[in-house]
Amino acid sequence: MWSGRSSFTSLVVGVFVVYVVHTCWVMYGIVYTRPCSGHGRCIQPYLAQRPKLQLSVYTTTRSNLGSENNVDLVLNVEDFDVESKFERTVNVSVPKKTRNNGTLYAYVFLHHAGVLPWNDAKQVHLVSPLTTYMVPRPEEVSLLAGGPAAQQIEAEKRPTSALDEPVSHWRPRLTLNVMVDNFVFDGASLPADVQRYMKMIQLGKTVQYLPILFIDQLSNRVKDLMVINRSSTELPLTVSYDKISLGRLRFWIHMQDAVYSLQQFGFSEKDADEVKGIFVDTNLYFLALTFFVAAFHLLFDFLAFKNDISFWKKKKSMIGMSTKLWKVKKALKMTVIWRGLWPTFQFGTYSESERRTEEYDAQAMKYLSYLLYPLCIGGAIYSLLNIKYKSWYSWLINSFVNGVYAFGFLFMLPQLFVNYKMKSVAHLPWKAFTYKAFNTFIDDVFAFIITMPTSHRLACFRDDVVFLVYLYQRWLYPVDKSRVNEFGESYEDTPQRKPHTD
Repeated sequence: MWSGRSSFTSLVVGVFVVYVVHTCWVMYGIVYTRPCSGHGRCIQPYLAQRPKLQLSVYTTTRSNLGSENNVDLVLNVEDFDVESKFERTVNVSVPKKTRNNGTLYAYVFLHHAGVLPWNDAKQVHLVSPLTTYMVPRPEEVSLLAGGPAAQQIEAEKRPTSALDEPVSHWRPRLTLNVMVDNFVFDGASLPADVQRYMKMIQLGKTVQYLPILFIDQLSNRVKDLMVINRSSTELPLTVSYDKISLGRLRFWIHMQDAVYSLQQFGFSEKDADEVKGIFVDTNLYFLALTFFVAAFHLLFDFLAFKNDISFWKKKKSMIGMSTKLWKVKKALKMTVIWRGLWPTFQFGTYSESERRTEEYDAQAMKYLSYLLYPLCIGGAIYSLLNIKYKSWYSWLINSFVNGVYAFGFLFMLPQLFVNYKMKSVAHLPWKAFTYKAFNTFIDDVFAFIITMPTSHRLACFRDDVVFLVYLYQRWLYPVDKSRVNEFGESYEDTPQRKPHTD
């Protein structure tokens, strides 16, 4: 018969497994498309006939293109091969309207070779803005040096409305894809995500879909944007092309729609760009593994919290526990609220072992402060001398953040010193430690794929080092049954159960 605690944990793990299986099934449904079985209305690929195609890119200030007037041809690729990858950089003339905080659009046509796109009934085209509106990023300057600092002073004298006004920025990259799989769609069950990119024609008794053209908007990153000045008559545009499979195309459409939804909900261009970086700068297989591991992060968070509650509920003394690390009063308050129970010990009375624990704890903090205070101050001075910042406020915030990371590391170390002085680790909640360690290793994975400050990335590996030292201490100080365990109990003092009487 299972105990209540083990059965509850098993229930949570079971729900987690169902969630992971359901998520995998949904992801499989995104990338998998059922082909036509031959009995229904099959839609054949037009590319299977190997037509001679031409790729043309035009620019215009109008969002709706009615004719070939008022357009500029910036790229023309004759004998376009959908299987061949290429990248070309061209100079685009910027109209006066665009230089005056206007918009410029790119029209991409895929049509038959030797025929103008306006005269080709079998052409496909897409439109993409080459500009976006965003508040200009302040220029980073050396706060102690002269020269560029004058620009900062001049910017500070401008009205606040002028500093916060969005201006037109240039997108210097245009990424194109064509789906090259000779896939036969079932007309009765066309995927909605791909259908809006499809253009179908009737050729005899068969229905065919023209080449599926796709513009990758996720490749447009904030770091590449260029402010359009009134003197900018020409700007560079890099047009890159690569083929794409049907599964990857469907996945990319869903991710692009997700980023667009975030912007509709109020995400700024910079916030959405961080989400783009997860998909663009990371291998898709590694990204899928990361999503799978992130689900385990949620499970381990819950199990660690559950074991924390159980640990503090049964804890009878503070022997061997660093109050700097555990913040016992907060943990006990959470226990009272969570379980409706009063703690079994008070902070007013201390045993000799608890007094020594407090002494070791204070001693460790004293030694560590001698090291970390100078390092924090020295790091702030070094960054002021060698690193450029947008303002003094930016430097101050950065210095405070680095100090928070440093003192977070500081509060983790006294427990190691207490373990060393007491030559024991039996008082620690090792189950909760293990679950938190798994989460720490998962955070390391996210540290490589998510854009974040270097100090925050180092803070993830800081936790790994501390946990490895804990493991070394556990090996160095094996648990003695005569010592107090993690619940404040001794195995030798555990009363024997009375035998059952018939």
